[in-house]
Amino acid sequence: MWQYQAPLRDIRFVIEEWLKAPEDWKAIPEFQSLDLDLANQVVMEAARFSTEVLGPLNSSGDRQGCHFDNGKVSTPDGFPAAYSAYTEAGWPTLACAKEDGGQGLPMLLVAALMEMLYSNNHAWAMYPGIAHGAYRCLRAHAPQKIRDLYLQALVTGEVLPTMCLTEPQAGSDLGLINSRAEAEGDDSYRLTGNKIFITGGEQDFTENILHMVLARLPDAPKGPGGLSLFLVPKILPNGNRNHVFCTGIEHKLGIRGSATCSMNFDAAKAWLLGEPNQGLAAMFIMINSARLHIGLQGLGHAEAARQIASGYASERLQMRAVKLPQQQPRGAADPIEYHPAIQQKLMQLKSSTEGMRTLGYWVAHLDDISKHHSDSTQRVQAETWVRLLTPMIKAYFTELGFNLSSSALQVLGGHGYIQDNAIEQTLRDSRIAMLYEGTNEIQANDLLVRKVLGDDGAALQSLILRYQEEANVCSADSDCKHFSVALARVCSQLADISDELISSSAHDPEAPYFAAGEYLRIFGLVSFAFAWARSARLARDKSDVPFYASKLETAAYFFDQLRPEVNYRLALIRSGFRSP
Repeated sequence: MWQYQAPLRDIRFVIEEWLKAPEDWKAIPEFQSLDLDLANQVVMEAARFSTEVLGPLNSSGDRQGCHFDNGKVSTPDGFPAAYSAYTEAGWPTLACAKEDGGQGLPMLLVAALMEMLYSNNHAWAMYPGIAHGAYRCLRAHAPQKIRDLYLQALVTGEVLPTMCLTEPQAGSDLGLINSRAEAEGDDSYRLTGNKIFITGGEQDFTENILHMVLARLPDAPKGPGGLSLFLVPKILPNGNRNHVFCTGIEHKLGIRGSATCSMNFDAAKAWLLGEPNQGLAAMFIMINSARLHIGLQGLGHAEAARQIASGYASERLQMRAVKLPQQQPRGAADPIEYHPAIQQKLMQLKSSTEGMRTLGYWVAHLDDISKHHSDSTQRVQAETWVRLLTPMIKAYFTELGFNLSSSALQVLGGHGYIQDNAIEQTLRDSRIAMLYEGTNEIQANDLLVRKVLGDDGAALQSLILRYQEEANVCSADSDCKHFSVALARVCSQLADISDELISSSAHDPEAPYFAAGEYLRIFGLVSFAFAWARSARLARDKSDVPFYASKLETAAYFFDQLRPEVNYRLALIRSGFRSP
């Protein structure tokens, strides 16, 4: 059976060399005491926990699934004990503020933790997956009474949150939400409605659950602008059970160990978070945090798929059609990792996975800078790039996670299709990430229509300038010049197609929506080109060391084999496709 090996060497490369995170930590008062020794210790402990505690529960949890009985949900054997170990080790507190009982560490380290959790056990990781986003939301919008009651319990993991948006008639169109809340006459409300697809709406990890619910006040305007956000605890402050109940769980293609619940709120006691009719803005604190974490799910699936495929290809023997003179005589079998078709898939897995890690961690690091850096200019710039990059991270990474899992299954052939090998579960688990927290099509629309066209490309231009700066630095090194030229070329292509779409949208408002999916993939590929050009430059002077030599080879593979996809995607946009 496959045994996960945490990619610690590559994680260190990204944090220490690519990001140079310790240099930025010095300019952040909260992180000035953090050094690489402590950061590496956190990452290694995260690897140990995810591998030793969660990994062994992945397959058994998938086969056993969750069970529903008269409003109660039982998670797979070992899942609650693993959560107890998680909280006892202090993992929920990692990036929470010290004054709230947290450790005050960077989100960058949380990104490394989440990658490894998702690689080992996606279903289990769903339960605490939105906890930090809920913490941020309560910290920003909850009245003092609610913060006093629940904030520290959320930090320590004593309670877990849910995010209750979707209703049977209202999927991505939140303007169709029907749930209602009426004032009680004190500081509370009574909330009534039904929600579906609620992760952890009922579970056996924590006694109390904090439901974050979108609903309408009686005088609220129609549409998404009339939604308010409410906190509905399962257990009230007086110890009584609130009128919120799980009415069933879904039976799913993947993440079967994660309880996906239907919830009924029957005049449940609730408290308003933030201002009336401003609920969507308040909840987007959680949603944006969740979207980055979902991108890391795609990374986790891709890394698991890479390891499974590489391990199998190194052991599976098959005779090659062509033998080179220095190899075994014809008739002898080789591991299939030497077969050209398999080498192509393994290199695609490697270049995509390492590129995803670099970009995903970069966005987490930018998030830290945007909230904590001492220089306000850097904070604003980082926040601008986080907003621009997040929909790409969510959509492109999860699409890659699924496609790469499928490629890895192909490496295993028929053996990959059976439950004895972990890749079939990885493939099934990875599919959901393209759907929840806004489908990938919604992310593409968000990127192009709201983030690029919304400011006439100003934020995009600042990001492209950053990419071009890297191309200019690379051009000074003759051994990296071809990477520099290729990066500069795709930056120019991205700028050109953006200008074309900004111009065409003025007389054809529907054009950007037809182009959005391909535009997001181009944006992703250009961002990968930036990541790999910088990686190659950093590896160039150390290429006598195998790790760095591999970085250079993988960068060359990306630019030669994957980067040309930009031209194909541009051609699709410029074809002007319209539905018949």
